[in-house]
Amino acid sequence: MVKLTINDQKVTVPEGTTIMQAAREVGIEIPHLCYLKDINDIGACRVCIVELEGMEKLVTACNTPAEEGMVIYTNSPRVRATRKINVQLILSDHDGKCATCVRSGNCSLQTIANDLGILEIPYELIAERNRWDKRFPMIREASKCIKCMRCIQVCDKIQDMQVWNVSGSGFRTTVEVSGNIPIQEADCSLCGQCITHCPVGALRARDDVDKVFEALADPEKITMVQIAPAVRTAWGEGIGLGKEESTTGKLVSALRQVGFDYIFDTVYTADLTIMEEGSEFLEKFQNKNDNKWPMFTSCCPGWLRFVRSQYPEFVEYLSTAKSPQQMFGAMSKTYIARKLGLDPEKIFCVSIMPCVSKKFECDVRQVNDTGMEKDVDLVLTTRELSRMIRADRIKAEDLKDETFDEMFGQGTGAGLIFGASGGVMEAALRSAYYLITGKNSKPDAFKRVRGPKGWKSSVFEIEGVPVHVAVVSGLGNARKLLESIKSGQVSYDFVEIMACPGGCAGGGGQPIQDGADMAADRGKILYGLDSVADSRFSHENPAVQMTYEEYLGKPLSKRSHELLHTSLEQ
Repeated sequence: MVKLTINDQKVTVPEGTTIMQAAREVGIEIPHLCYLKDINDIGACRVCIVELEGMEKLVTACNTPAEEGMVIYTNSPRVRATRKINVQLILSDHDGKCATCVRSGNCSLQTIANDLGILEIPYELIAERNRWDKRFPMIREASKCIKCMRCIQVCDKIQDMQVWNVSGSGFRTTVEVSGNIPIQEADCSLCGQCITHCPVGALRARDDVDKVFEALADPEKITMVQIAPAVRTAWGEGIGLGKEESTTGKLVSALRQVGFDYIFDTVYTADLTIMEEGSEFLEKFQNKNDNKWPMFTSCCPGWLRFVRSQYPEFVEYLSTAKSPQQMFGAMSKTYIARKLGLDPEKIFCVSIMPCVSKKFECDVRQVNDTGMEKDVDLVLTTRELSRMIRADRIKAEDLKDETFDEMFGQGTGAGLIFGASGGVMEAALRSAYYLITGKNSKPDAFKRVRGPKGWKSSVFEIEGVPVHVAVVSGLGNARKLLESIKSGQVSYDFVEIMACPGGCAGGGGQPIQDGADMAADRGKILYGLDSVADSRFSHENPAVQMTYEEYLGKPLSKRSHELLHTSLEQ
């Protein structure tokens, strides 16, 4: 332990603790822009500078270890003046048109500049400009980049993708796509983790809210919206609702006020996915010698982009089941349209997802099989949902709980936990147990696959037969797992992979809480909802049972294969 003094307060911390961490021990928050714990502590922004008694130069608090006897000032006249100059210099290389920035009101640079009372910039404005295809689901605004390097570090250290790199020096320093190639040619998985870790608006998802408003205004269109499981854990963050207040019922109420004709729950097709993917696994497992192992889940498009670009030899190991989003799109323009007496050609199907790569997925040719132009017409992120609600001036405090539209708003606890890492695996095992034994397992029999750990393994016995499973979240962990499989170090039967750390709850389209990892907390909400659900098994979903009885016949039927399965090998 070392003892030091910060702003006249005595502090005792373990050796190796940084000054910034030590200051937090006594409630002193040192402003910063580039710092991310365990990811980015390079002191690039120079905003976290502090004065160390007896030392001529100011030091960065994020990467300077606390030492015995230090006397530190975080708000001395020198610190205040230098910090203000440093932020002014950053602003001179930054497009400060906050009114038209996606992060306005939730921007660390904006907050720090306001706190410092910066009302003008005494330096020449030299904001960088770049060319970018605004049709791509992820957009970089070079004029807003503050060269904090967070995007590079997250992509390298967490996702192990190396999409971004730094070039140039001095004021010409810039962040660009590695190899200086167009982003479309890069191996970007569109996980969106660089977006959620950017402290400003330099990286964002393509905004499609105006297209939704156009569809809502078109009297010829029937607007149908689906809500992903993980969205309900975070949608209230963007409109000022707390965890207890931001119920799914209030979300439905907000979407009715926005003007959607039909509001359904993607949990319906998450349960449908379990029936198809679980049946596919069992069919292969019962003919183990005729198939390649493991079978990988296929509901995360970020993971699919990753495996196609990085490990194409594993593409044939993927489940052929579409994601719940695309299954809903297929059902919306076939069975749901028929059941509700709607003209499928007039249906405009919108998804609200915690994900950036879903914007890419809905355009993939192989997953559009209804004969319409697209099965899912448009995807909004959770952040876009919040902006849409705010745009219509809907008062969060006045929202009342409402229910999804009948039949296809029904879901189970198993479908809900799709949004948390391990949820797909657990839901699949619950129904696989039933399909093998004819009876339900205990709902929490497979809970060992839960938790924030990036790579989890377990073995479960069903009727005396061991099933070896693994659950992975984060593409860096996915790479480690695939390399271990290739080298023969590990062997599994069934593997769930999600591109984003923590699963969809921590998706790249979720609300941004700068410097905070919300995936674990949001995942707990989903498991809490599962624990009190009327049914916790996908095969018990009445809407799913009705879908098979009236339209699909059975899992893996000819019609199921035509509408709910695909191949990405081509």
